[in-house]
Amino acid sequence: MVSTTYQVQGMTCGHCVNAVSAEIGAIEGVSDVQVDLATGQVTVTSDQPLSGDAVRTAVDEAGYELVGA
Repeated sequence: MVSTTYQVQGMTCGHCVNAVSAEIGAIEGVSDVQVDLATGQVTVTSDQPLSGDAVRTAVDEAGYELVGA
């Protein structure tokens, strides 16, 4: 298992957390998504390293912005 933490901008409420969790959780191989609303950090656990593009696309689909990756 691989855990990677990403920084996401624009999340302000529980709905934001749910949207980001659902989109990232739909990526093949993802087993867990933990979102810290206060810091904007999203920790993703997967069975293999994820493509930064796949994570960025999922965050974009949720309506937020991935910082860095």
